[in-house]
Amino acid sequence: MMNYPQVLFKNRKPDRIATLEEYRQSGGYEGLADALSKSSHKEVQQVLLDAVLLGRGGAAFPAGRKLMTVADDAPHPRYIVCNADEMEPGTFKDRVLIHADPHMLIEGMIIAGYGALAEKGIIFIRPEYESAARILEREIEIAKKSGYLGKNILGNGYSLDIVVHRSAGRYICGEVTAQLNALMGKRANPQQPPPYPTEKGLWERPTILQNVETLACMPHILRNGPEWFKNLALTETGAGTKIFCVSGKVNSPGCYELPMGVRLSEIIEVHAGGMVEGSEYKACLPGGASTRFLPRDFYDIEMDFDTMRNAGHRLGTGAIMVFDQKTCLVAATLNLVEFFTRESCGWCTPCREGLPYIRDLLRRLEEGQGEEEYIPMLQQMSKHLWSSYCAFAPGAVSPVESLITYFEDEVREHISQKKCPFK
Repeated sequence: MMNYPQVLFKNRKPDRIATLEEYRQSGGYEGLADALSKSSHKEVQQVLLDAVLLGRGGAAFPAGRKLMTVADDAPHPRYIVCNADEMEPGTFKDRVLIHADPHMLIEGMIIAGYGALAEKGIIFIRPEYESAARILEREIEIAKKSGYLGKNILGNGYSLDIVVHRSAGRYICGEVTAQLNALMGKRANPQQPPPYPTEKGLWERPTILQNVETLACMPHILRNGPEWFKNLALTETGAGTKIFCVSGKVNSPGCYELPMGVRLSEIIEVHAGGMVEGSEYKACLPGGASTRFLPRDFYDIEMDFDTMRNAGHRLGTGAIMVFDQKTCLVAATLNLVEFFTRESCGWCTPCREGLPYIRDLLRRLEEGQGEEEYIPMLQQMSKHLWSSYCAFAPGAVSPVESLITYFEDEVREHISQKKCPFK
């Protein structure tokens, strides 16, 4: 097996989290100390921008650029929010990161907070992650006692407090503006910018929201520099490492930290132990449930934001769900759409009405009641969902669109045979 540098998983252990002392021995909090003592908050923004750190939650927006959108004369208090909601099916990297090295996330939040001159930090975590929430609450207190949190951090004048907030438990809460509404005690509906959260977020104050993995990258960038981070990737356009969650028909499902730009085939065959006996690769969802199926033609694609986008796909969260030749992709797509239909906030018509409509068509196909006209109906309705209020609905129909694009023959088999051919 190829041995790549472990950055985020450097202190990962099979049976326990890394302690504060172990984190410090591996260079922990050195990046924060340097930033507070030697750099202005503007310089921290520039370092993150130079490192080409793109958001690891799926949107891939430059982290440094997001910090720069907080105006110099913006009001206080300012907020830094960590999105640890992680309810995308197939995605579990943030949970693994927190259980491996919680102080990496805490340090990353402080660095991002300093970059925006934020005074208050909130970790928004899904309710099923109760053990991770308790770990974070305990380690936050340890960080406070060690001088890394609270008033006058490390004696350099900057102050930040962090609290853990448990979500009410809906997938829509992972959307940025819906999450901020949930934090304020409002219904978790998305809002259309402008104003953007960095201008008016929580309680009308500037708010930066970043994913767990994105924040965990920041201490290493501040300590080792932008060029080091960019050189970790295997592609020219990539930067850093990426945590890939691999599940499905592989021998060794799990979380793997690999260089950005590693090939899909290598992830499956080398790191995830190959396909299970008797299985052949048919397709995968490369970045969680809201991405498009990658058929065999893309088996050697480089897993990098730009490469995937140029191929008409999204890297998303890097959650790779692998399907074999025995899997019915109509049934798999129906299962995903069932989830999205249930989790829609119901705020806008395309999502509220369109997803149940698509679910019904897919269910009829799977039960052998499909008609030829269902195929253009699915295509047309999927296009309508791109007119929704937020990115939830376009993501929800990505598997549907790619099912018709790449596996239309399989859909037609359900119609011609008047049953699921895989049963």
